[in-house]
Amino acid sequence: MKKIVVPVDFSRHSEYAMEVAANIAKKQNAEVIAIHMMGLSEAVVTRDESKEVFEAMYYMKLAEKRFAEFLDKDYLEGVKVTDAVHNYKIFSELNDVARDFGADLIIMGSHGSSGLKEVFVGSNTEKVVRTSEIPVLVIKHRHENFNPEFGVFACDFLENSVGPYKRAQKMFDALGIKMQMLYVNLAGDFRSTREIEKRILDFLKNAGESNPLETLNSVIQYNEYSVEAGIFGYSQVSNADIIALPTQGRQGLAHFFSGSIGEDVVNHSDLPVMTFKV
Repeated sequence: MKKIVVPVDFSRHSEYAMEVAANIAKKQNAEVIAIHMMGLSEAVVTRDESKEVFEAMYYMKLAEKRFAEFLDKDYLEGVKVTDAVHNYKIFSELNDVARDFGADLIIMGSHGSSGLKEVFVGSNTEKVVRTSEIPVLVIKHRHENFNPEFGVFACDFLENSVGPYKRAQKMFDALGIKMQMLYVNLAGDFRSTREIEKRILDFLKNAGESNPLETLNSVIQYNEYSVEAGIFGYSQVSNADIIALPTQGRQGLAHFFSGSIGEDVVNHSDLPVMTFKV
């Protein structure tokens, strides 16, 4: 891992993300790129009238000043940090910025006060997750020493999840995280053990696993009434440190985290979530 992008709005949540990025960067000898998205109007940036020009200059200088204060942290000592200000108005364009920098990972802080549904649905975080071709790590709380050892990768084990699985596997290996694959068997769409095992075995063969039968035996099947409840239920009982998921392009996680998930399960999930686009 060489470059980590952190979108910065100077809130404490983006500081949580920056602290995690610094922690990873030290272990990976990576560079952290802090990006502030100003979101100024086209008029402010492109018109020649002095008022608009001076206003744009003011916001640029303000961002530079705030960056200097924001990046003056002990945990960033020894970490190469590049700060950049971009006039993007929509966070979906962050993917283009991260790609231009050659980033391997985007780390975002999110306040999501009412749980993961709120974090991902109708927020800037959800827009980034929905559009990013680069893995996105969402941080909700402060992690002074971010060192996840055990993570859950949950998916439907269909062919379009092979790519996200392989990228998640590579990322987990790089971060020293043991991966546990999870299939949630839904009460309303129940499948027999034989059906599930055949699907998972085909998936593992498509993924190029050297010993698919051995890997199959390590996949957890968890019965629940919803995918969301299954993921959070198993993550809780297994003491997982992180959750990884494939995302379905423009649909993002809106379809994945909406529905019957209990607010109590979501509200008490403090785990970081990493997403990989299908």
